[in-house]
Amino acid sequence: MNDEVMNRIKSKLKSLPLAPGVYLMKNRDGKIIYVGKSKALKNRVSSYFINSKGHTLKTRKLVENVYDFDYILTDSEVEALILECNLIKKHMPKYNILLKDDKQYPYIKITAAEAFPRIFITRRLLRDGSKYFGPYMSAMNTKETLELIKKIFKIRTCSKQLPQEIGKGRPCLYYQIGQCSAPCDGRITQEEYSAMFDKIADVLSGNYDELEQELKNKMLKAADNLEFERAAGYRDSIQHLKALGEKQKIVSSNYENRDIVGMFCEDKDYCVQIFYMRSGKIIGSENYVFENSDDSAEELISGFLKQFYFSVTDLPREVLLPVEIDDREEIGEWLTQKSGRKVNVHTPKRGEKARSVEMANKNASESLKLHKFKRNRDNTNRNKILKSLMDTLSLEKLPSRIESYDISNISGAQSVGVCVVYNNALPRKSAYRKFTVKTVEGADDYESTREVIFRRINRAYKEMDDIAAGTLTEDKAKFLPLPDLILLDGGKGHVSTVKELFETMGEDIPVFGMVKDDKHRTRGLTDEHHEIDVGSDSELFRFLCAVQEEVHRFAVTSFRKKFEKAGFHSVLDEIKGVGAARRNKLLLSFSSINRIKNAELSELEEVVDKTTAKNVYDYFHSGGDKQK
Repeated sequence: MNDEVMNRIKSKLKSLPLAPGVYLMKNRDGKIIYVGKSKALKNRVSSYFINSKGHTLKTRKLVENVYDFDYILTDSEVEALILECNLIKKHMPKYNILLKDDKQYPYIKITAAEAFPRIFITRRLLRDGSKYFGPYMSAMNTKETLELIKKIFKIRTCSKQLPQEIGKGRPCLYYQIGQCSAPCDGRITQEEYSAMFDKIADVLSGNYDELEQELKNKMLKAADNLEFERAAGYRDSIQHLKALGEKQKIVSSNYENRDIVGMFCEDKDYCVQIFYMRSGKIIGSENYVFENSDDSAEELISGFLKQFYFSVTDLPREVLLPVEIDDREEIGEWLTQKSGRKVNVHTPKRGEKARSVEMANKNASESLKLHKFKRNRDNTNRNKILKSLMDTLSLEKLPSRIESYDISNISGAQSVGVCVVYNNALPRKSAYRKFTVKTVEGADDYESTREVIFRRINRAYKEMDDIAAGTLTEDKAKFLPLPDLILLDGGKGHVSTVKELFETMGEDIPVFGMVKDDKHRTRGLTDEHHEIDVGSDSELFRFLCAVQEEVHRFAVTSFRKKFEKAGFHSVLDEIKGVGAARRNKLLLSFSSINRIKNAELSELEEVVDKTTAKNVYDYFHSGGDKQK
């Protein structure tokens, strides 16, 4: 940070109030890079820029990139915390703790606001009056849980609008086989059906005993009345309920509802492990790894709690922490407001609760070891793949950055070229690029590829000049660095075309093609003269297949979006039996009319039905496409 920026910021600090609020640190481009909260904004924000000797490495890096800051006043510390959570979720600042994958975990949703509720798995949390349970770490276990609940309670799986459609049709097969109580036919009242979902909510919260006893009483009563078939049904439900309970380990005799947070750190890699205890039973756990973190343990746990509980709906009565944090009280008050009842957040020092945290810490240690093992194994495998690629193609250096190109069009119209990027054998989607072909008429893949790569390299040259002139920084460049290797979705002709282009540009980037067999599957590599054998049972071959599939997928997806937006007429529309749906399926599978035209009948039959496939094949092979 230069003196001019520092002087401007220090001048602005003088106007900050001693009041609670949220501050937003911004870089030179106006992008928010950190969001924080404080009960005294003036003191907290000033501490970043005055007496900075005690700052952590992360804070020093943050301050170096701050160009300006804004702030928002709030009425209380808890309101500041809530606003901080929302702003972090919205802006995803670089220097905040971020749980980037929290949306991938499934929830079980009960549509409590409906007269006849439904239950299903979802990955979206909506403010719609429904009850959500989760998140769950395993999608498979979540499905098994839901299936057991359906068997126990015989709830509907249909999407009928009830009570409007009650009695408008016969009960479905699920009722006939005893897996649905048929509310659609009035076989169960609205009150009885809703009461079942109160019990389901108890089960999902880990409370089994009351329901199990109720089922046992009904089973015994049915047996006494000689209703043995009904008694057997209750017996089966009890067994399903026990199967659900066997997945959970009893760790407390006091039936608490609590979350237990553990943590382990090694070489700046942190793992946070959280266990969910409901009614004294562990019903699930998750772990999150933060690699190469400059945060202290206290900062990381504080940031984790705010991010994690932002979307969680099934809140416990107690959260146990592995370390003390400064904003523990504010977080507890926030969770209390979310829950509607008191939620205690604290760090136990002794007794059963402290032992529970120690258990979570040990699990975090094991989870981090497993993560590092997988990471090291994956890194080793990727290095082996790149080394094998370097040896196979006789490259001078390891191809750390690989770019692959493909062209997609309809009879040459609306041609789209794409570039996918792999860094150290991993796809880097933020570096993918799309190009609308501008100078080529007709379905000329060679010239279209030449144009796309010329524009890509030329943009890189322009960025080099801008960096040298001081008008662009390297971190803002979109076409740098240049690739170590280019793989084309094509054969010898494609490679020859690009090599000729590079000769005129003075570039010596290695270029090879990924050729396919007659089934449109990856066969191997080629230069402009001959094919290069790649063992079909090797890791390198599987990697090349993945690259070719990915560049084809991206080309087809990019073209489809452009095609749907343009809405122009296709020659496929002239073929009997080909409507919009089949036309799109063919284009998505083959990516161009030319490839559809050259496809075998068996290949077409893999995409559309046999009659339509025959019509398409005959159209292109009987001259039908030339009659127009």
